[in-house]
Formats: sequence, C-alpha cells, structure tokens
Amino acid sequence: MATTTFKSLTDTTFDSVEGYRQAGEKANNPQLKQALQQRGIQREATLRQMNAELERQGDELVTKGTLTGEAHQMWQSITSAFESDDEAAAERVEEGEDYIKGKFEKALNGDQLEAQERAIVQQCYNEICEGERFGDMISKQYD
Repeated sequence: MATTTFKSLTDTTFDSVEGYRQAGEKANNPQLKQALQQRGIQREATLRQMNAELERQGDELVTKGTLTGEAHQMWQSITSAFESDDEAAAERVEEGEDYIKGKFEKALNGDQLEAQERAIVQQCYNEICEGERFGDMISKQYD
C-alpha cells in the first residue's frame, strides 16, 4: 500500500494533467495552445511513472481527479481563466506549477515516503521543475 503522501502527489499530478488538457483546449494563442498541450504530454508521462509505482505496490491507480482537492480547484481556476484571456491563464498556470513543485519539495524534504516512492518522486521532480520553469516563462511572456 502506497503512503498517503505518495498517493496525494499522484492525485495532484493527475489534476495537473487534466488542467493542462483543459487549458490547451481553451487557449486562444496557437503557440500557447501547443505549448500547453506539450507540457500536458510530459506531465502524463510523470503520472504514468507514479501510477506504475502504485501498481507495483498493489494499490489503485489514479485515473480521475480529486474533485475536492486544492490542486483540482486550482486547476479549475486556471482553465476558467482562459475564458477571459491568455494572460490571466498564464498566471494561473504559473501558480499551479508553483503549488505542485512545492508539494513535491515538501515530500522530498520530509520522511513520509518509503525508499522506492522517494526514488520515483525524485525522478518525477525533474519534470515538475521543468513545468514550474514553463509556468514562469509563459507568465512573463503574456504579462
């Protein structure tokens, strides 16, 4: 059975995949739309890696959003921001990426993960950091 911390990180990762999918659909600027879709694909790969660890532990895979979680609500605000404009949405993406990066850092700095989970989270953290840099970049670009 996976630790609560690992399961929570996987839930947040799923929510961000879904957020990128919805944001990509709603973006107006073609370059932004493509960039969001590309980041979503990279985040999906991270989710697959985390789900593989859940499967290894005999746990249920994360295949749907948390609906009540902070991350889900944050990504909902990101996608609704696209209804107004790309600039607002870019700022929300940056906030979402800051949130998930912080959550991964907290898990890595804590002692709630078992050794194999920690190894997976450490590997996934690189992609999470890329996402955070992406959020910063588009936020500046659309500011």
